Parts: sequence; C-alpha cells; structure tokens
Amino acid sequence: MGNYLIVGLGNPGSRYSNTRHNIGFKILDILVQELDLYFENSTRGDLASLERERDQIIHLLKPNTYMNLSGKSVSFYMRRFKISLSHLLVLTDDLFLPFGRLRIRARGSSGGHRGLESIQAYLQTISYPRLRFGVGQDYSSGQQSNYVLSRFTPEERSDLPFLLERSSAAVLDFIDHGLEASMNRYNSTHL
Repeated sequence: MGNYLIVGLGNPGSRYSNTRHNIGFKILDILVQELDLYFENSTRGDLASLERERDQIIHLLKPNTYMNLSGKSVSFYMRRFKISLSHLLVLTDDLFLPFGRLRIRARGSSGGHRGLESIQAYLQTISYPRLRFGVGQDYSSGQQSNYVLSRFTPEERSDLPFLLERSSAAVLDFIDHGLEASMNRYNSTHL
C-alpha cells in the first residue's frame, strides 16, 4: 500500500500554461477534475490530496520552482509525505516520442530534459517511475527550447482532450495496478 506522489512537470504562470513543456500540469489538471479535487497553493508547489481506502493518500503536485528546479519541490514532498521511490510518478513531455504517445518507465536517463535532470540530482538516482507524453520533434536544429515552450497546433489541440484523459487513466492504473501493469497497457504503439 503506501502513499503516492504524482508530479506533473511544468512552469508556473500564464505565459507557459498551454505550452508543450507544461503537459505534466495539464494531465494533473484533468486528474484533479476527475477526482473532484482542487489545488491549493503550498510550499514549493500547488498540491491536491485524496485519501482513498486502506489508508492510502495520493498527493498530486505541480511544482512552482520552475522546470529547472523541479527536484527541489519533489524531494521536499517525498520527505514530507514519506514517499518511496516506487510510489513516485513524474509526468513529463518528451521530444523523442511522437505527439500523444505515452511511455511509462521505471527508470531512465533525463534525455536532456531539465526537469528530469533536476529530479535526478536531488534524488541522487535515475530509478524512479515516469510517464512521458510525446510532443514530437517538429523544430529546426537548435530550436528545441523554443519548440517545447511553444503552444500546440490547432490539430494537436483538437486531440488533446482524449490524450489527456488517456494519460490521466494511465496514472490511476499505475496507482491501482502497479508499474508493470500500466506499462503493459499504455506503452503500446497504438493510441
């Protein structure tokens, strides 16, 4: 059993709210709606918590430390709520996956993602579960930062509601059935 910490990565502020880099925040927004919760501004982030059966508490966190210091917020709440690494799930954008593709992993490198680099540095490990949401690679050489901080295209926006709901379902599957089951269900090549 045990408590869970689900962390959506992103940058605070309206300037970033609908950018590709903030997909972790968007997934948590859908999950909070579905669970009939709301975020409260807390230390180092916005937090929503749900107590479930069997004395299990799920904490949903949107760090307010900006992407490059996400690890500061994650490590703070892991200590505060006594979260084991296996009960942490980080939701993040991924340039190396096609738009909308999900990939759940138990561990892995940062792939150059500054938020994951920060978490890795603060936790001193690459062995923590993460759900990567593909945002594609439709950018010119050297324009990676501009691309992840840009907004979705109209076509992508029309697909987002379904993809965000699917991502939210993957998070609940991770909590209810474990990492391996959620990997088997959501890592397929089909949407």
